[in-house]
Amino acid sequence: MNQANPNSTSQNILVLGAGELGLPVLRNLALKAKGVDGAKISVLLRASAVKSSEPAKQRDIAEIRSLGIEIVKGDLVKSSIDELAVVFARYDTVIGCAGYAAGINTPMKLARAALQSGIPRYFPWQFGVDFDVIGRGSPQDIFDAQLDVRELLRSQDQTEWVIISTGMFMSYLFEPEFGVVDLKNDAVHALGDLDTAVTLTTPDDIGALTAEVVFAQPRIRNEIVYLAGDTVTYGEVADRLEAGLGRPFTRSIWTEQYLLDELARDQQNMMRKYRAAFAQGRGVAWDKSGTFNQRRAIPVTDVLSWIRANLASGHHE
Repeated sequence: MNQANPNSTSQNILVLGAGELGLPVLRNLALKAKGVDGAKISVLLRASAVKSSEPAKQRDIAEIRSLGIEIVKGDLVKSSIDELAVVFARYDTVIGCAGYAAGINTPMKLARAALQSGIPRYFPWQFGVDFDVIGRGSPQDIFDAQLDVRELLRSQDQTEWVIISTGMFMSYLFEPEFGVVDLKNDAVHALGDLDTAVTLTTPDDIGALTAEVVFAQPRIRNEIVYLAGDTVTYGEVADRLEAGLGRPFTRSIWTEQYLLDELARDQQNMMRKYRAAFAQGRGVAWDKSGTFNQRRAIPVTDVLSWIRANLASGHHE
């Protein structure tokens, strides 16, 4: 990739992780790379994941290999910044898809390694809400760590960065542990208010759109790209559930204060941090009309379609 030429694009791409988001990103990059001269996709995985005897892991590894993606062994948690920088330096683009499972300090560690490696282009793990709008000191302390990463990337001009804001993964809204949608009792618990909105996108759509962003011409650089499968209020989530499942849902409100009090009683509870942050309704939703997918007329999954595909038959994936 030639940084001076705005029409040059990423060719030698390393994806970090192959989980819920990493796999869709890899699938779509591999597909898109077929039409790009010299494009090559690699993925960094732990040796234990590659050797795993778990059927699901074996299936994923087999799929990755069948896509012609090279597997690079490494450990984002155990490796030092220096060690990661040496690996990253072999590529022109690194895309972080490891998520928060790697720990609250990992996003900054990877950003430092990316800058130290001198790679031309870096996509940090920021596939989520708009941390700038949320600001510092929100109930979810991970968001402050993500703002630190943004500040670091903006403070330099050697490595181009692209941040992809997706809102919440759509399936997460329906997770029983998250508590917003209670399918057993046909109830919706609105975070903050029934009129509080949330932007939702499926990992499959994020994967397809990320590949479009990576190879877009002219090259997207030093920019936040907004995606949205759907933007809905919690009241509308209840409406969609009724329409998709053909039965009534009760609606109740978990106020911001109630959720902050709940968090105060269990300050390390990750779900309570997220619920309180989303209840504030700031930086967690944006109008679909201004998004990358809408501007490019790329079809995405909306909430009603997701409900019909995943919940209507009685199963929940």
